[in-house]
Amino acid sequence: MGWFVRNKEGITTKTEDKKETPEGLWYKCKKCKVISSVEDHSANMWVCPNCGFHERINAKEYFSILFDEGKFTELNAKMTSGDPLKFEDTKKYVDRYKATVKKTGINDAVSTGYGKMNERDVVIAAMNFNFIGGSMGSVVGEKIAKAIDHSIKYNKPFIMISKSGGARMMEAAFSLMQMAKTSAKLAQLGEAKIPYISVLTDPTTGGVTASFAMLGDINIAEPGALIGFAGPRVVKETIGKDLPDGFQTSEFLLEHGFLDFISERKDLKSKMSNFLRMTQGEVKAKASN
Repeated sequence: MGWFVRNKEGITTKTEDKKETPEGLWYKCKKCKVISSVEDHSANMWVCPNCGFHERINAKEYFSILFDEGKFTELNAKMTSGDPLKFEDTKKYVDRYKATVKKTGINDAVSTGYGKMNERDVVIAAMNFNFIGGSMGSVVGEKIAKAIDHSIKYNKPFIMISKSGGARMMEAAFSLMQMAKTSAKLAQLGEAKIPYISVLTDPTTGGVTASFAMLGDINIAEPGALIGFAGPRVVKETIGKDLPDGFQTSEFLLEHGFLDFISERKDLKSKMSNFLRMTQGEVKAKASN
């Protein structure tokens, strides 16, 4: 009879005594939907252990992966944007900017710093997509330019990790000017024969793609990253045709010659170090001749 009649009471915990599961303990992969702990996910460099999906991360995480022991010196950390146009849409740009600074704890959509990567001095600039979509405003361009100046002054390779929705149109022409500024600075870096590695991550679009992101001595992408000038929906509506499968993914761009190779996040540090070892060895050999 015990199969059909409950011999013991059911749930005895009172409603007011029930405890909610704390948020932030679990990660659900956006691609395969497999659930893993946040701790395991971060230990795997924010890559799904089941399907290899690379979750979006920001400068803080990239610096912890690439700099030896996560140690680096930040450049121009206190630089902030102005509001030259007094721009306002659904809210004032100055209010949106202040709210984003408070929410993210950073001052703009790029962070720059220098340190050691596999015992080699490097300068790294990494974009923060959580800051107004990683949009490129005047501060983003200026911080990248100053990071390149540091590379030239101290003869350190420059690494740019792009992740952006494009130009920050709340700053209009001030934003668009950064395309020319950063490209000109990279030309100076090239004249100094200092290596420049561009890493394109998901997503890299708009004016960032049209300027510094595609100007690397070597262009690397993470798997499955969306890379393009305009998004697939805009392109499809413009040309009025269906797009090929995988259009604007890093794999599609590699097949069509826009990238040098694709690297999983766990291999990124070693592959960039190998490239720098080869190129800087060549530079030293030429200098000795």
